[in-house]
Amino acid sequence: MGWEAASRQVTHHRAISVDGVEIFFREAGYAKAPVLVLLHGFPSSSHMYRKLVPALADRYRVIAPDLPGFGLSAMPPRGDFEYSFAKFAEIIDALLEQLGAETYALYIMDYGAPTGFRLALRHPERITAIIVQNGNAYEEAMKEFWTTTRAYWVDGSEANRDAMRPFLTLEGTKFQYLSGVKDETRVDPAAWLHDQLFLDRPGSVEIQLDIIYDYQSNVALYPEFQRYFRAHRPPALILWGENDPIFAPEGATAFLRDLPDAELHFLDTGHFALEDKADEMIPLIHDFLARHLGPPNPATYEEENHE
Repeated sequence: MGWEAASRQVTHHRAISVDGVEIFFREAGYAKAPVLVLLHGFPSSSHMYRKLVPALADRYRVIAPDLPGFGLSAMPPRGDFEYSFAKFAEIIDALLEQLGAETYALYIMDYGAPTGFRLALRHPERITAIIVQNGNAYEEAMKEFWTTTRAYWVDGSEANRDAMRPFLTLEGTKFQYLSGVKDETRVDPAAWLHDQLFLDRPGSVEIQLDIIYDYQSNVALYPEFQRYFRAHRPPALILWGENDPIFAPEGATAFLRDLPDAELHFLDTGHFALEDKADEMIPLIHDFLARHLGPPNPATYEEENHE
């Protein structure tokens, strides 16, 4: 069955309480199929996977959550919730346990990468495969774009915090979607407008600035992520928009040092590669998952889709 036929699968939109925080997620596929968890980047949400979820649901149980403070998940006040990547991993771990996902493959992008890698450190035995799309684990990827952010990490003063604010404006979000894209007409403007709608909520910008400050905790864990790769050798597919100004292509090739059997494909696009290159990426994803999770056989799954 070609990936186009997957449009017959229904995507369900759900929300459940996880450790007192309402977490929204998209879910599609068969309950007994291999699980694929999609973790989104900044400043997006599971909305970035709106093309991918139905394209994979004829073969896999697909779960795409919104991180706390993003999309349709709850955004608790800063004083009531720890906005950190350690907490994000804890919440997603608890969500997957509630959903009965005992083992799963990961598709991770941008913020989803350190969240997913933290899950892998917690439960290496649960990870069946990893698809990395412009999600970083190596310093080589972090070039000029990161100068202002690194200054903020060194000194979290109000002046350095304020220097990050333009990145959270509509122009900053649009830059993330269009920089490095060859044909901008292939990118739906509703994508960045959707993200900005949530960024512009009262209190959101300060939360996002806290999260950006905490991103340095991921960089500190890069050596540990790399040790995980070497020790466990998860099957890995690296899909990388090679024109991404945020994570340079050197970050993609660096994975091969620790995962020499990983498959690497560069795409002639930018950061949000699925926006304009889904037609190239989805066949690669299907091929990779079929080889490492086993050939899909929906006849062995439950008769009914998730209801």
